[in-house]
Amino acid sequence: MVTRIEDSRQRETICGDVLKSLPDWFGNPESLEEYAQACRGLPLWAAMEGERAQGFIAYKPTSPYAGEIHVMGVRPDCHRKGLGRALFQALYAYAKEAGCRFLTVKTVEMGRYPDYDLTNRFYQAMGFVELECFPNLWDEANPCQIYIMEVVK
Repeated sequence: MVTRIEDSRQRETICGDVLKSLPDWFGNPESLEEYAQACRGLPLWAAMEGERAQGFIAYKPTSPYAGEIHVMGVRPDCHRKGLGRALFQALYAYAKEAGCRFLTVKTVEMGRYPDYDLTNRFYQAMGFVELECFPNLWDEANPCQIYIMEVVK
């Protein structure tokens, strides 16, 4: 079941715990800590099984007209079960209600790493299209692909 998490410490804990289970995507401890800290102040939804978060998604407004998926993660043992789609749908409904016209997400450019190719395909399946790639935003080994989608009213 996907639930909006209201407690800031719980948001931080959920983010940190789930991202630690995904070292192929979130292997940098400093980056992981930055994501967890940022989630304290962002709207966040989690797919919960009892007390354990199976996955989560966090929304960050970026302008009066747009927002982004700031970070998202689903535990490896929960992949391919529809959790990512359910989490995205909760964020999308919130963004729509908030008057957001566009959603964006950043990931590593397609063709660099098999794990990130799966991530790219997921966002494409959700309706995102390529907007722009910034080859050096993060570093040369991780070109930043930005995807965008219109939030349909």
